[in-house]
Amino acid sequence: MRTTARLLTGTALTVAAIGAFAVPAAHAGDEWHESLEIYPSSASPGTTVTVNTLACGKNGRGVGDANSLGAGDFHLKPSTHKEVVVGQFTVPQHAKAGTYGISVACDNGKTARGDLTVTHRRPSGHVQTGVGGSVGPDTTQVAAGAAVLAATAVGGAWFLRRRASGARGH
Repeated sequence: MRTTARLLTGTALTVAAIGAFAVPAAHAGDEWHESLEIYPSSASPGTTVTVNTLACGKNGRGVGDANSLGAGDFHLKPSTHKEVVVGQFTVPQHAKAGTYGISVACDNGKTARGDLTVTHRRPSGHVQTGVGGSVGPDTTQVAAGAAVLAATAVGGAWFLRRRASGARGH
């Protein structure tokens, strides 16, 4: 009985010791980031995106980082709203669809982070494939096609009528 109690006590103490050292290590790399509002949160290439945060404080300034997207750095300046800083960047034309992390480093040492989702617009209007009638009908081609179909129909009817009458060519 004493052996079982010692075994259980030893196991419990070992688990507690490992847990005590593991928890601080797990949170040691986590950094606290303030909220970064991104509008629109979903944008297509060519769209101007506005970001704002309270992290920089009243009359604060900061530098935004949209390098993951390929848009580079952008500056944040105080806005007309109390304690809010604002900045803008444009989603590059070459940006691929996906979710990108956007971050801000304020002059006061605080940071803010948010995500932007890049989507691609669906084509509207005529599809430029280079072949086919997707742009509109060409009157000359329609007339030529109708003439070929009419000639084929007349020729086929003449051939069938001639064959049905028993006429044979020599």
